[in-house]
Amino acid sequence: MKNKLFFIALIMIAVAAKGQDVPAYFNPENSIDDRVSDMISRMTLEEKVSQMVYNSPAISRLDIPEYNWWNECLHGVARSGRATVFPQAIGMAATFDKKLIFHVADAISDEARAMYNAAVKKGYRNRYDGLTFWTPNVNIFRDPRWGRGQETYGEDPYLTGQIGAAFVKGLQGNNPQYLKTAACAKHFAVHSGPEKLRHEFNALASQKDLYETYLPAFKTLVDAGVESVMCAYNRTNDEPCCGNNYLIKDVLRGKWNFQGHVVSDCWALVDFYQGHKVCDNAVQAAAKALKAGVNLNCGVVYPSLVDAVKQGLVTEEDINASLSILLKTRFKLGLFDPQGTNPYDKISEDVIDSEGHRALAREVAQKSMVLLKNNGVLPLKNDLSKYYVTGPNATSVECLLGNYHGVNGRMVTFMEGIVSAVANGSQVQYRPGILLSQKTSNPIDWVIGDATTSDATIVVLGINGYLEGEEGETLLSPYAGDKLDYDLPGSQVEFLKTIAQGTEKPVIAVVTGGSPMNLAQIQEYADAVILTWYPGEEGGNALADIIFGKVSPSGKLPITFPKSFDQLPPYEDYSMKGRTYRFMEQEPLYPFGFGLTYSKFELSQPVLSSAKMNSKSKVEISGTIKNIGKFESDEVVQLYISEEDASAETPLFSLKGVQRIHLKPGESTDVWFEITPEMLEQINAEGNPILEKGKYKIYMSTSLPTQRSLELGSCLSVFAEMEVKK
Repeated sequence: MKNKLFFIALIMIAVAAKGQDVPAYFNPENSIDDRVSDMISRMTLEEKVSQMVYNSPAISRLDIPEYNWWNECLHGVARSGRATVFPQAIGMAATFDKKLIFHVADAISDEARAMYNAAVKKGYRNRYDGLTFWTPNVNIFRDPRWGRGQETYGEDPYLTGQIGAAFVKGLQGNNPQYLKTAACAKHFAVHSGPEKLRHEFNALASQKDLYETYLPAFKTLVDAGVESVMCAYNRTNDEPCCGNNYLIKDVLRGKWNFQGHVVSDCWALVDFYQGHKVCDNAVQAAAKALKAGVNLNCGVVYPSLVDAVKQGLVTEEDINASLSILLKTRFKLGLFDPQGTNPYDKISEDVIDSEGHRALAREVAQKSMVLLKNNGVLPLKNDLSKYYVTGPNATSVECLLGNYHGVNGRMVTFMEGIVSAVANGSQVQYRPGILLSQKTSNPIDWVIGDATTSDATIVVLGINGYLEGEEGETLLSPYAGDKLDYDLPGSQVEFLKTIAQGTEKPVIAVVTGGSPMNLAQIQEYADAVILTWYPGEEGGNALADIIFGKVSPSGKLPITFPKSFDQLPPYEDYSMKGRTYRFMEQEPLYPFGFGLTYSKFELSQPVLSSAKMNSKSKVEISGTIKNIGKFESDEVVQLYISEEDASAETPLFSLKGVQRIHLKPGESTDVWFEITPEMLEQINAEGNPILEKGKYKIYMSTSLPTQRSLELGSCLSVFAEMEVKK
């Protein structure tokens, strides 16, 4: 307390020395509401408006420093200085482990504070120097064609909400007075392509689909205390998302009682008059967004609010109310408090890409990689006579990153990780063999010959940010980052086929990318298939850990891999019918929740604490899982609910619980879940939850409990039946 009072005294003396009264907004002893009100009362209209744009300038006469709101940390502090690069968001989702992802976000926010502290000391206040991070992306990855699906936590609302809420809590910290950083739930709402049309597209979604699929994860993050929400580029049900009174005012502010600020996606308000054409000019667009509830404009439209006031489209009181909400975030971050009063001011620069954070990045990468096939060749011994590493992505740093990435000086490629793990005396040879997207495979005979003389060949295939990502980011995508060709480049398949047919020794296919791909032929030609996603700075080491058996793979697919695009509805159709594991009746290539380990597990028949429940009761389901294999390994137990004979169309299955467990050979443990009436509720046509009488199947499983999972050998599935009586 003495230190705090000392710092307060210092700043008051400094302000007084300039011949000014000490303003109340500089006194941390005052409430945030009082401080915000005092600050706004001292501003001119033009100054108020200037603070509602992402690159807020300094107001020197009030000693308010400039602040740039735009920062990113999707999987590590991005676009700034040296930082730990964790696996891409879709890879984090594949861990099915919200506790682990909380630790990731906690590490990221530590680095963010350290980097911010260092920048401010030098007087730097650039874009990507601030503490307001526009992360996480909790849109539903409803269609594999969407290039930005890699930024999400997959196709399931429950898993997306659980991982997203953990990420928010890790970013924002648990201090009762200060935010460590400010998180942002984006893109609100119903936003998942087409990327090329996002500035003019109208996503049509029924009330049932809204409340059953597109909105639940946002609600989970609001309940978790997320500080901000970003509205999307597109229209939803005819209204631009950043001017959508129903989404922002009725749902976000009204039903959910969201208290934080709303930020527009960057230049989304320009789309009001250039793309959606619902306004004639910037003045009208600014007024429309402000009245809908947008507090901060990432873009160039909100300066027109001054003219909007003069034209009577909005009032200065409207601006005061909106700015008041926005400024609270800066006060919560401690940006107007004396240096040292905020506990996060003390975070040392030593945390940036520290050995502890690198170890965490490696652990997440290990637990995110999904073993899709293994005919017994894995794990490999690390002291064989000769290994051959090939493929277009074996030495690619791009394949470690994914979009919205950070950088550092120690990125470990797949080839580097494998070489580092191989014992001395063994040979490792490398050639790329083919380029990423060339049309024909390489005709040079000795490339294939190396595989025929090796004890094991590791072929690193797949796609990267050149082929999928955000509009304007992808160099080789003809569809603004979307992936309208589901197949891997044909040369990659032919290359793998030639190698596999030319040797009887193990051929391991490693596949990179952030979205479903057609891997049917990869599955056919390779002895083992590992999906790495974009695994971050320790990706090469994590892959080597799995290939050579240092750890057992344990990642699970957070999204369905269809056999082909023919199984999907039209891309522009936002109806959920036929989409994701919850509504897709056709057999996929790989189902949601699928992923092999090196061990074998056994699940006991589950037991319900009661076979009946009503709208006010709860039921527990429990069982025992045992490692009956030879490898120490994690396994992910998943809880699914399916309603029998529902009165309306309902999901085929709904994920409602996840537990990641770790067992040594011969060990067992009890697993239990609590089932609440809310978990059994279905959404009716009006978007309202209802609990129907009837029978429900409750599954405990290690993959989506379908026949396809059983065929692939991954699924242990047991279920119990329960009846609901009102």
